[in-house]
Amino acid sequence: MAKILFAEDEPDIRELIAFTMRFAGHETGAARDGAEALQAAQAGDMDLILLDVRMPHLTGYEVCERIKADERLQQIPVVFLSAKGQESEIQAGYQAGAEDYILKPFSPDQLILRVQQILSNGKK
Repeated sequence: MAKILFAEDEPDIRELIAFTMRFAGHETGAARDGAEALQAAQAGDMDLILLDVRMPHLTGYEVCERIKADERLQQIPVVFLSAKGQESEIQAGYQAGAEDYILKPFSPDQLILRVQQILSNGKK
């Protein structure tokens, strides 16, 4: 079981991610915006962080950059979950320090598989 933080401003998607990750046996923490996500990341011992790109207060890119700049957090894999599928958006995610970039809509099974792959790579 891993501790997974996810940030998503859409309540329905937030509930889907929470259900999916708990179904897969993971402990979850949720944030409604970028500022909450950064605060939760700094306060908890997370194994993985899932971020939406477009969120209030801080974008997912900004949160990822701040996580990767923090020596205490930089080893935590960050994955973007976004409907923004343009190549420039995807590249911006990787340049911010993301481990992966998953396009919405995604299936719960796809999300579980990608999360398991990242966690099994031992990136933390």
